[in-house]
Order: sequence, then C-alpha cells, then structure tokens
Amino acid sequence: ARQRQEGARHAYAEPLPGTAYERVLRTQVVEATEGDGKATVMAPVTDRGDAIGVLELELTELPDDELVTDVVAAARTLAYVVVACRRHTDLFEWAQRTQPFTLAAEIQRRLLPAAFTCETAQVTVSGWLEPANAVGGDTFDYALDRDTLHVSITDAVGHDVTAAVLATVLVGSLRNARRHGADLLTQAARANDALAAHATVGQFVTGQLMRVDRRSATATLVNAGHPFPLRLRAGRVEEIELDIDLPFGLEAGRAFRPQRIPLLAGDRILLITDGMVENTEELDVADLLLRTADLHSRQVVHLLGDEILRTTGNDLRDDATAVCIDWHGGTADGRADDDPASS
Repeated sequence: ARQRQEGARHAYAEPLPGTAYERVLRTQVVEATEGDGKATVMAPVTDRGDAIGVLELELTELPDDELVTDVVAAARTLAYVVVACRRHTDLFEWAQRTQPFTLAAEIQRRLLPAAFTCETAQVTVSGWLEPANAVGGDTFDYALDRDTLHVSITDAVGHDVTAAVLATVLVGSLRNARRHGADLLTQAARANDALAAHATVGQFVTGQLMRVDRRSATATLVNAGHPFPLRLRAGRVEEIELDIDLPFGLEAGRAFRPQRIPLLAGDRILLITDGMVENTEELDVADLLLRTADLHSRQVVHLLGDEILRTTGNDLRDDATAVCIDWHGGTADGRADDDPASS
C-alpha cells in the first residue's frame, strides 16, 4: 500500500500479471465469478478504446444479462467521469505511478497524448512507450479529426533532460502547426526549422509523421531518418520502404518528401523507434506482429513493451516506443464515431 504525502487517503497497488484485473483490461470482456457466498463482477472502464481501469462490484448472487448490461453502462459512464475529473487533479496521475518520475520522465510524459488509444468504427490507433533507465527522448502523438488522423513518432538524440527538451520543441512545433491547419509537409518544415533554431550542433530528432485521409483511405508519410514502418496485410508482414530524409533539426529551410500509400480494410501498420530493435536481438518485431494479428492494437503495443522488458531483463539502454494503426475501412462519417467500436 502507498499513502499520499498529505491526508489520510490510501491507494493500494494491485499486482496485475496473471490476475483477473489484467485479463479484463486486456480482453475488455466482463467477468463474473461466484464463491465464498458472494458474486464478483468486473467490467472494463474504457473510453474510445483507452483502457482506464476496472470496475469491481460484489453482489449476493451472479447477475443476469440485464444487470450485466447495467454494469457495463455504469463502467462506461465512470470512464467519462474519470476523463473529465483528471484534468483538475494529480490524484489519478499519482495513483498510476509505482515509483517517482525523474524530471526528464515527467517532461516526456507531458508530451504524450492524454489517452494512449483512440478507437472509432473506421480506424484505431494505440501507442506505448517503455522508457530507458536514462530517458531517451522518445515520444508519440496523434490527433483525430473528422476527415484526418494525424500520427507522429519521434526519437530525440541523447538522454535525460537534454533529450526531453529537444522532444518538447519538436512535438510542440508539430502540434502548433497542426492546430493552425497546416498540411503534413508544412508541419514537418516548421518543426524542423524550430528545432534547427533552438538546437546546438549535433542535436537532432528522428521521426515519422503520418497523415491518414479518412475519405480516400490513403496514408501520407514523412520519414526523417527513422526506422521503416511494418505493415500486416492478408497474413503477411513487410516493411514499408520509404525514401529517407535527414532528421529534424540538422538543416533549416529544407523540404521533406511526401510518400503516399493506399490503405485496405484490415491493414495494420506499426511505427516503432529504434529502441524496439536495438535494445535486444531476441525480439522479432515482425514475428510478434504476425502472431498477434487477432488481438486489439492496444494489446499489441502492450505485448511489445512486455517483450522488450523481458528480453532485456528490464534494463533498457534506449527508450522503446510503438504505435499501431488499424484501418478497419468504411466511411469517414463522424456520427459513427460517437459510439466507440466494441473491443
């Protein structure tokens, strides 16, 4: 158990591996069990595919289908409450941490999106980051508009606060340009120029920017010195070989090359940082992507994180980050996105 520094509240850290809590979080399926004269119901607390937690209820007997439906509705409502309330307090952030963050890790965490998964009927995006012992400057980000999905994955040179500052400039520039309505190439150019203006010689950030046109089912990518994406299509995994531009920040005023790829329903695209392959030789990312084809993208990135930790003995020399994009197909009708796709 951990106690807050102020007040008398307690938060208990539940070990997840091998428990029903972990199973419900990963599968997003309600579980009801009976024993010791009581029944227990556990339902996933999830908002648009972002697994926030588990709602656990103790009852006098196993619930019928109608009551289970009510519990599921209550869990979904609770997810909305948590999302709304956590903007105003550190309590939820505090309760999720098993150890104190370094300054670099705190900066890095603030650069990540508020939700690591976003799911609609047409597309799902999930990301995960395993930080090294000395934070390596990895980030990922996404934004979903009515017609467009924006995704980025970046890796700043160096470690700790220096890398975190470089990442802050780049991610802040990308978000600023995106929120001004800039297209993909303009976003890349502005971020590059901002980093070149504020970085010293030898400082740079590799990255991959991706813009999905939801109406034409086309992805446009910019590759700034980053590892190739992987694509799972029809039971086969292959690299998407892209022309490689220089990393961000090395030369002001230069242009980037857009590269377009069509999307087919069922496509799964995985973006990774080099930490996913350079921390260990034991992890075959392509093989894991193939073996997890039937899993939710949220589970895929979590398993990648688990495997990189297992194969390195929890000793990462560099951050390891992955973003998984599933293209389900269909139309870009914003109204259909009001109800999250079932997991």
